[in-house]
Amino acid sequence: MLRRIELEVLAIVERGDTISELATKLDHSESYLSRAVGDLAEKGLVYTERDGRRKRVVSSDARAVEVYQDLVRQHSHIDFPELLTGKALEVLYYFDQPRTVSEIATQSDNYRNTVNRVLKRLRDRGLVGTDDGCYDFNGDFDRLHEFARELAHHLHRQRLEVIAPNGTILWEDHDEFLAQTETEVEAEHFHETGLARFAAFDLQFLLTRHRHYLYSKDGGEVSPTELCCHTLLIDDSRHRSYCLLLLTHVDIDEDDLRKQAAKYGLEDEIDTLLRYLETHGEVDGDRLPEWDEFQELAADYEVPLPE
Repeated sequence: MLRRIELEVLAIVERGDTISELATKLDHSESYLSRAVGDLAEKGLVYTERDGRRKRVVSSDARAVEVYQDLVRQHSHIDFPELLTGKALEVLYYFDQPRTVSEIATQSDNYRNTVNRVLKRLRDRGLVGTDDGCYDFNGDFDRLHEFARELAHHLHRQRLEVIAPNGTILWEDHDEFLAQTETEVEAEHFHETGLARFAAFDLQFLLTRHRHYLYSKDGGEVSPTELCCHTLLIDDSRHRSYCLLLLTHVDIDEDDLRKQAAKYGLEDEIDTLLRYLETHGEVDGDRLPEWDEFQELAADYEVPLPE
């Protein structure tokens, strides 16, 4: 997410520092510092101002920068750039409450050994402690989690604004986000989802003015299980009926569906939809259709319902 040199620059940059002054403070070459500042500027974490022939570096007003610099000022004896390299920020992103190594490893999709190494570094410096197998922050170091969250959100916003300035993030984690836009997006790592994606599974719905995309560097085309979860996150009662049609129409792996539901925090919603189909609508829910209404909808789209 951020290289050590970028964290070093953010830790010490003061309003009006030049590249030369930063290079002196950090004992790096000016060319190396210039590249780091360029990368930070591209991420919207700093910007540069011309002062004659010199270029001055200024911190942006991003919340992530504010949180990080406050930590550095209040705990100047701690080498945060060294602590936060590698997988540290990813682990901290999911460290939102006292958690076990296994819980963080599952949520962050990392190996337990990776999470252990990060937490050991933090524990050795007194930033976290353990109680009955759970790790928790000491003192005000829970702001490390806030920094990781704010940084990920900021970078997601940067990526989205480049291709859809008026886009909205509906859901996000460390590496991915679900976006709503008013225009069609054709950009690397943005995968079509929402109503438009149903056509790939022979369900053609009338589209609204909004389009939806999953940003993910790892994923390919959005699967039916992912699409079902994304549709619920779009949060429209009509969309729940479309989810039910998809679950009926496509052969979906229930274990995979529940795994995706856990990722998106939709376990209860998915469980309700599955019980609705199993019981032919004998489930309480204000946002679910009556069974006869759903039967009519299924007939309209030529989706046979199980007996």
